Amino acid sequence: MSKNKHKFFTFAALMTGATVAVHFINHTIATAAQLKQMLHISNDNYFEWRFGNIYYTKKGTGSPILLIHDTLPGASGYEWNKIEDELAIDHTVYTVDLLGCGRSDKSSITYTNFVYVQMISDFIKKIIGQKTDVITSGFSGSFVTMACHNEKELFNKIMLVNPPSLTQLKQMPNRKDRLLKAALEIPIFGTLVYHMIVSRDNINNLFIEKMYYNPFHVDNQMSDAYYEAAHKGGYYTRFLYSSLAAKYMNVNICHALKALDNSIYIVEGETEPNGKAVTDDYCASNPAIEVSVLKETKHLPHVEAPEAFLEQVKIFF
Repeated sequence: MSKNKHKFFTFAALMTGATVAVHFINHTIATAAQLKQMLHISNDNYFEWRFGNIYYTKKGTGSPILLIHDTLPGASGYEWNKIEDELAIDHTVYTVDLLGCGRSDKSSITYTNFVYVQMISDFIKKIIGQKTDVITSGFSGSFVTMACHNEKELFNKIMLVNPPSLTQLKQMPNRKDRLLKAALEIPIFGTLVYHMIVSRDNINNLFIEKMYYNPFHVDNQMSDAYYEAAHKGGYYTRFLYSSLAAKYMNVNICHALKALDNSIYIVEGETEPNGKAVTDDYCASNPAIEVSVLKETKHLPHVEAPEAFLEQVKIFF
């Protein structure tokens, strides 16, 4: 019996030591990632929402435009920094950090499409206060599609930049996905796995392989901002990623897309993987949708070719 007790206490001591060591590593990684302080808080504009505070900026005067970034690891409102000042010449530009992203609160919840539908609708009603144009990037296009379907009176024209595949959005979590989510949300050790996924090398590779048409033109400040945002908020940053990776943010938007009669404009990067097939599916669901392809761009045409992108914005809005 005493021998078993000795083994138990030895194991417990080793586990405690390992947990403390991993906790220290996590803290060091998160702190080091924010040393450059790329995500400046230029004002105290926070929308106090029921699931957490939402950071936003407001610039310019004129008809309102709401800019909503993608949900890739490290995404934030910084994604729009090359075009928001120019837009602010003729518009009141609202740029948000979605809940769980950037400078907004990192709530320990399951992030779903409906959470963001509610957040966007509430933001328009309580902060903008009038019908607004919207420009979305990547996955956030699905949030606005559903939000507009639910409360059409809040939305005017909608521009979708490289929206997600309709087929992808139909995929629902299975048992493997639920196990993945549970594993990533394990305290301390789940955080370590998350930090490995959003390491400096992986963020750099994300930009080189998936975001930019020309990998030699990657904006280092943009990748620095993504790296910082992916770690900002400490241990709770992993919850958004776990929900996204496990497909909890997916929803079939086909019925909503077909029902919309708003002016909808898709901007596609020329070399976005399956971009043509994705936009064809959107147009098949709603033939009124217009599409523009920006040459020599990929997932972030508003970052790679801001002047060409702004020309499309001026044509549409």
